[in-house]
Amino acid sequence: MAAEARTMEYLRHHGYPVPAVEDISEDGTDLVMERIMGSSMVNVLTRRPWTIRRQGTVLADLHRALHEIPPPDFLPLAPVGPGNGFLHMDLHPLNVMISPSGPVVIDWPNAARGDPAVDVALAWVLMAAGEVPSNPVIRSVEGRARAVLVNGFLAGFGPDLGQVKRLLRDVVAFKVRDPNMSAAEQRGMWAVVEKFEVPAG
Repeated sequence: MAAEARTMEYLRHHGYPVPAVEDISEDGTDLVMERIMGSSMVNVLTRRPWTIRRQGTVLADLHRALHEIPPPDFLPLAPVGPGNGFLHMDLHPLNVMISPSGPVVIDWPNAARGDPAVDVALAWVLMAAGEVPSNPVIRSVEGRARAVLVNGFLAGFGPDLGQVKRLLRDVVAFKVRDPNMSAAEQRGMWAVVEKFEVPAG
């Protein structure tokens, strides 16, 4: 918790939208953060599916803004690829709160230094293949809804998308080792690699 609080305080100092740290216990195991009034981006998508593409654009903007912040030396190196960008390593709609004053990014324990393309690739495969709660409207058009969300997100990276595609295989090889990933999610992520991967070199 102490490391996560340090990361959020650093980002807040640089103007990035994160919850304010209110208090942390002396042993670093308990963290009190600002309460964010609002819903997760996933909940917004299920209630207002007509905003899906726009929310993909918001997510891309959050990635780009984060990657422009110089990473502090206290962050560990990302497990995939060289680089020196500020990475969240889990920046997808479940970790974005939509508040009245705008989006706020939560859940920072995996923050790292590395290639921004790694962050984008992780978000891509998780949105394309991850199991998320949804309402009957989303379920009825889930394939199309996912595609619109992902396309809205990827449209924000232009020429940089080539590097993202070159790293897809390495990113998925890393992510499928996560014990929280189901077999169906793993298959879905490898399907993204097979369809979109651009070989390195």
